[in-house]
Amino acid sequence: MKTKTETSAGGIVFKREKEKIFWLICQHSYHKGWVFPKGLVGDNNPNEKMEEAALREVEEEGGVKAKIISNKPVKVSYTYKWQGLPHAGKNEEKILVKKTVYYFLMEYIDGDPKNHDWEMSDAKFALEEEVKKNLTYKSDREAFEKILEIFKNYFSQ
Repeated sequence: MKTKTETSAGGIVFKREKEKIFWLICQHSYHKGWVFPKGLVGDNNPNEKMEEAALREVEEEGGVKAKIISNKPVKVSYTYKWQGLPHAGKNEEKILVKKTVYYFLMEYIDGDPKNHDWEMSDAKFALEEEVKKNLTYKSDREAFEKILEIFKNYFSQ
């Protein structure tokens, strides 16, 4: 089995409404999992910076513009088997992907999660408890816990 390494960047975006804090989550069109918006760094521009990729992916997959609050991202790593898309041929080779994702804490500026791209079937803002309940993957749950610490430390100053 072939192995490849990928680096992605994304955002964990919060929005204040009155006294409540909401977080942006997205449902992936292909595997249906609830995730944070993220994507490959440099997939269209080889000189793309990690922060640029994170902001771009939040806008594409989450439908919103945001600003980076903490320039120290949370790093998570995981491995998965890529078996191709459902419409691909049966002879497509399986690939072991070693992925590292850098998530930035971001604050919502503008936009509507309904304006997400085709990669997501849904995107919405949800309260912390709903986010914790809905996130599909352990790596996203770990990233969210770390981001919550950064968030609390940032706003307690």
